Amino acid sequence: MNDLAGKRITVVGLGRFGGGIAVTRWLVEQQAHVLVTDQAEPDALKESCKQLEGLKIDFRLGEHREEDFTSADLVVSSPAVPLTSKYLSAARAKGIPITTEIRLFIERCPATIFGVTGTKGKSTTTAMLGQILSRRFKTWVGGNIGVSLLGELPNIKSDHLVVLELSSFMLEHLAEARWSPHVALVTMLAADHLDRHGTFEAYLDAKKTLLRFQGPEDYIVVNEESGHRDRLLSGSAAKVILFGVKDRKPFELKIPGEHNQLNAQGAFAAASIMGISWQEAQDALLDFRGLPHRLQLVHEAGGVRYYNDSIATIPEAAIAALCSFPPRTVIQVVGGYDKHLSLVGMCAALVENAKAALCIGDTGPTIARAMGQSSQTGAAAVYDCHDLETAMKIARQIASPGDVVLLSTGCASYDQFDNFEQRGQRFAELAKS
Repeated sequence: MNDLAGKRITVVGLGRFGGGIAVTRWLVEQQAHVLVTDQAEPDALKESCKQLEGLKIDFRLGEHREEDFTSADLVVSSPAVPLTSKYLSAARAKGIPITTEIRLFIERCPATIFGVTGTKGKSTTTAMLGQILSRRFKTWVGGNIGVSLLGELPNIKSDHLVVLELSSFMLEHLAEARWSPHVALVTMLAADHLDRHGTFEAYLDAKKTLLRFQGPEDYIVVNEESGHRDRLLSGSAAKVILFGVKDRKPFELKIPGEHNQLNAQGAFAAASIMGISWQEAQDALLDFRGLPHRLQLVHEAGGVRYYNDSIATIPEAAIAALCSFPPRTVIQVVGGYDKHLSLVGMCAALVENAKAALCIGDTGPTIARAMGQSSQTGAAAVYDCHDLETAMKIARQIASPGDVVLLSTGCASYDQFDNFEQRGQRFAELAKS
């Protein structure tokens, strides 16, 4: 029985990059009456709207109206909309249920679910885990990795496996559902999205939703070296499996970096719950070539390699990328939107290990100044470039055969780009031009 047919459903947040498109299509297929509302102006959303042409949908673009929330039978919110939104609060006050695309899927999914979260590494680990499991099981991969599985529900069976990447925003909205997956895998954790969550404690609490409702028959897979491991596991009833790189047989990978070795070990630890052997995991990972914007080799010329690691929007991720290559071979593009995270550790790592730092964006001058103050003999050269175009011109001038030009900024992209994908695409264009 279709429980959504004939219901008036308000979808909040179409997005310029298609975030609400899949759920809107699916709701129309369920014969619901759908209104899409987004505060962005119609011109900014025309590409997204074009993908919904021909479907019976009402649009409210350029604004939200409270009555669209309080007169609906159901509100489907983008995870990017905070729970404290006055419009969601108005719906809640009227007793209107609020859900998300991922919750609609989870509530209807007949398969066993593996959930993956963390600050960095979760997309790569999700993809690795899906590739390993698919050697033996019919496996579906989706969630925050950019794939909605709602439309695949008719094809997903109870003996299949589903791997979902789940962000802190998704998990925050899922807390009300009191759901956790059969297997919860947590990658590295560090402070992030404090502009949304306010404190690291609140951010960690959102992440803990992944395992908060697990039972003794469930599993949590966690990095044994994580400084937040004990806080994460506090109160957990699930079986605990630890992973790491120390004293583990390393995997042969096509993508560089110890952090990717750690991602592979985490994926294998989770897959081993289903009886997957180390050799089966290795065979699967030999074919894994990485994901876009994650230490992605985008160009090579004159002995210089260009790597796009635009996903590195926190300092810890930029340090991990830097340490994936030999010392004094990396010309690293750093800086961007200021998320008010400490950049001290990243600056110290650049001074000690990089050949040069090309500083861009809002935090560029701060990084250049901090590196200059801690300069020492043989330390990295520092250039305050303002923008990516200038940084790439300088990179070409100073790069020598054997060097790596690395876009791994340690900062978000919103000061000069719409998102990290657009920043990474521009880097690749400039590298090839």
